[in-house]
Amino acid sequence: MAPVPPAGRDRVPAGRYGNKGSMMARLGERLREFRIQAGLSVRELARKVNLSPSFISQIENDKSRPSVGTLYALAQLLNMPLDELFEGNGGSEGSIADTQDRIPHGRHPADVWKLSEYSNRVSVVHPSHRPHLDMAEGVVWERLAATSERGVNFMKITYAPGARSQPGGGLVTHDGFEYGYVIKGQLEVTVGDEVFVLKSGESLGFDSTIPHGLRNSGTDVFEGIWFLHT
Repeated sequence: MAPVPPAGRDRVPAGRYGNKGSMMARLGERLREFRIQAGLSVRELARKVNLSPSFISQIENDKSRPSVGTLYALAQLLNMPLDELFEGNGGSEGSIADTQDRIPHGRHPADVWKLSEYSNRVSVVHPSHRPHLDMAEGVVWERLAATSERGVNFMKITYAPGARSQPGGGLVTHDGFEYGYVIKGQLEVTVGDEVFVLKSGESLGFDSTIPHGLRNSGTDVFEGIWFLHT
């Protein structure tokens, strides 16, 4: 299981990053659903991930954001695929068929492609309809597209200056592989004993079972494309 921070280390008021309305994936609601399915009380879950019960409650009520590391730990403990966190939210993500009438004619690929037997297996998402997760320290995940394949996350990630995937600089581990590409800014990626500083146009891939962590070591906002396969 991924290492988790001491209780309260990644406590950040949800309101700090603003309210993006119905596009915000209901992270707390999904975590509560999986906790109940696992037969765990808030206190039991808190003890297992070394966090305070009040902080777990605040996450479930969307009053605080977990760090990336804490999110991984909760997902693994509850046997919850990360892509499930983007489900059941107010976003309007979907196939060509159900996006075609939302985008003005001539501005969407669906206006060119003819609907076929493949339309329910193709995901085309307008920027205004991306489900997203806001986490501690100014980290945001936006899902760019999704098909019926599980355990795959194709995302745009944003890190505010100084933001880390784990408060205090800790490292996390989880199943799968990660691949990233830098759009703008600078990202320091620690993988095991190696530290890589990536800048615009650079990319990397690594085995996620190796302890790793991400940090925006620059003075500007970092944006990148991230592919996570678990």
